[in-house]
Amino acid sequence: MSEENGSGTQQGQRAGAFDIRLVIAALFVLYGAICTLMGLLGTSEEEISQAAGININLWSGLGMLVFAGAFTIWARMRPIVLPADSETPSS
Repeated sequence: MSEENGSGTQQGQRAGAFDIRLVIAALFVLYGAICTLMGLLGTSEEEISQAAGININLWSGLGMLVFAGAFTIWARMRPIVLPADSETPSS
């Protein structure tokens, strides 16, 4: 188990870049940026009229960027702490 220091926080190494939440956030940033750019630059009026007047690429891209931001904030506020290496008895 992990040990707590005097301030009540856990000691150990943080997962950092290996935190799966950051990997998921990076993918959502990539896809969100692509969809947002397609919504701003590559959507015709005909495509918007087919989608009930909503620029779906733009709104889904912005939603993905917000989702990625939430995952990043979550990963920064509640980092995964790996247990510290405990001393193993030698045989």
